[in-house]
Amino acid sequence: MDKVAQINFWYLIAAVLSILFLQNLYTQYTRVEPIPYSRFQSLLDQGKIAEIAITENHIHGKLKVVNSEGFIDFVTTRVEPEFAEELDKHDVTYTGIVQSTWMRDLLSWLLPMALFIGIWLFIIRRMSGGMSSGLMSIGKSHAKVFVEKEMKVTFADVAGVDEAKEELIEIINFLKNPVDYGRLGGRAPKGVLLVGPPGTGKTLLARAVAGEAEVPFFSISGSEFVELFVGVGAARVRDLFEQARQMAPAIIFIDELDSLGRARGAYGMGGQDEKEQTLNQLLAELDGFDVKSGIVLLAATNRPEILDPALLRAGRFDRQVLVDRPDKNGREQILAVHLKKVMLNTDVKVEQIAALTPGFTGADLANLINEAALLATRRNATSVTMEDFNNAIERIVAGLEKRNRLLIPKERRVVAFHELGHAMVALALPGTDEVHKISIIPRGIGALGYTIQRPTEDRFLMTRVELEYKMAVLLGGRAAEQVVFSEVSTGASDDLARATDIARAMVLRYGMSETLGHVAYEREHSPFLQPSMPMPQSRDYSEETANKIDCVVRVLVDQALECAIGILQNNRTLLDQAAEELLKTETLNQPEIVALKQAIIPGAVARSCNRAGGLAEENIETIK
Repeated sequence: MDKVAQINFWYLIAAVLSILFLQNLYTQYTRVEPIPYSRFQSLLDQGKIAEIAITENHIHGKLKVVNSEGFIDFVTTRVEPEFAEELDKHDVTYTGIVQSTWMRDLLSWLLPMALFIGIWLFIIRRMSGGMSSGLMSIGKSHAKVFVEKEMKVTFADVAGVDEAKEELIEIINFLKNPVDYGRLGGRAPKGVLLVGPPGTGKTLLARAVAGEAEVPFFSISGSEFVELFVGVGAARVRDLFEQARQMAPAIIFIDELDSLGRARGAYGMGGQDEKEQTLNQLLAELDGFDVKSGIVLLAATNRPEILDPALLRAGRFDRQVLVDRPDKNGREQILAVHLKKVMLNTDVKVEQIAALTPGFTGADLANLINEAALLATRRNATSVTMEDFNNAIERIVAGLEKRNRLLIPKERRVVAFHELGHAMVALALPGTDEVHKISIIPRGIGALGYTIQRPTEDRFLMTRVELEYKMAVLLGGRAAEQVVFSEVSTGASDDLARATDIARAMVLRYGMSETLGHVAYEREHSPFLQPSMPMPQSRDYSEETANKIDCVVRVLVDQALECAIGILQNNRTLLDQAAEELLKTETLNQPEIVALKQAIIPGAVARSCNRAGGLAEENIETIK
């Protein structure tokens, strides 16, 4: 309901009230003055009443006028005869009075009218504010608009993504001074697509661009364009760009672009599909607006592989900026930003926290700091210590400690040897991640114990031998059970799955098999958002090749298990001693782990772990 309609409505209400008020005044001033009922009885006895008209409460009549042919109108209020006779005996002048009911009559009309009008206004407002974003404003954009003074975020609040910030500085320069920055004929990109995993700061970057440029910022999610009714999303796209043109220079930010820009025709929907019409309108708007008008479109997604190719071509989203997980230096910068609000102990080292959190995004690091602060608050500390950060990391990575979960002595012993199997194999093999902690305290949903390994530096490439050693570490728990108890348990199910995935990736994706050659038999999934459920893969190879793949994968896993078994058999005494210590203390920290590493028998690794790939090629025929 627009403002003009509201003004006309209130004018109508005022007119109705005025008419009723004037009507009441007219009735008051034109009616005949009443006479007392006793006077009426006296005039009646004197024969001066010409005629009367009797109603329920009143008597209307005319008086005879002396020396005139006319009549005088009168009205009086009736009084009960019995009561009138009593008053006459005492010579009392009396009359009946009827209470004025014009206000009551007026309210009897106005109150129901006001009630119905209120219900009507309530329904109209609900329709314009709810019901799939409104029937009255269904084609209006729902973007949140932040003016220059409201945007407090700047590049000083964004850390760990220096390359992405450099790419976006040009946008700010064009918006601030388009004439000088375009003096050589260059133009600002029409659209900038921020691509990266969830939690890396894509939305924060977009808000920082608006804060630095000091221009209005339109923020909307891609899902807010799509509605049940076909054509609504396209109308909202038009309205969004129209609002931006009126406030130019401005920035339009569309978060989760993949919900709007999914590839057309990929899901068997026709051209009348609502999402396709919305995407078509967005493409038209990107082609239609001039960058000189000062409008820049920013968008963010973590699934670029499903976007429509027409959306990514030059002239629409001219620039794609990768916002990846931060490296160690980036994590230090992010931690420095978030730690400003936390009371820290002197033993807290930012570089140490950064080294312990490989793979953490900016959102993960912010959550880590919050968890550490809460842990320190829970124990009534005056500051947050490094131990709080270590506990927070374990809580995020492994889950919540469950000390009340009691294990029977046999299971507790199996868990102790299982975790020490992982740790000792990792400590024995070169190039593996550093063992940080060993514990048999249950955590999370199904972890009865855990061994925490953290890399000393960020790694982006791994050799074949390093992958084989990684599988041996994963199978160290199964190897310990086999060496000590001569039987295996269900505790290694996740380890087996991860080791098998590594072996299969070595064969199918990395070409690390002499028999199968340097051929990729499987394409890699999305690097930004791994599917939560197994996705069926197309097989572009024969059944004979599939058999060979299965054989090589099995031999790789078996050889890794043999490597782990050999290490533990050569250090059986040390394994038993360490297990007894772990059963007593429940946790082995860094000093105990260093002593354990120094006690491992030298040379056992060379005798136990030959190059698994060569043995795998030799044993394929045996497995067949």
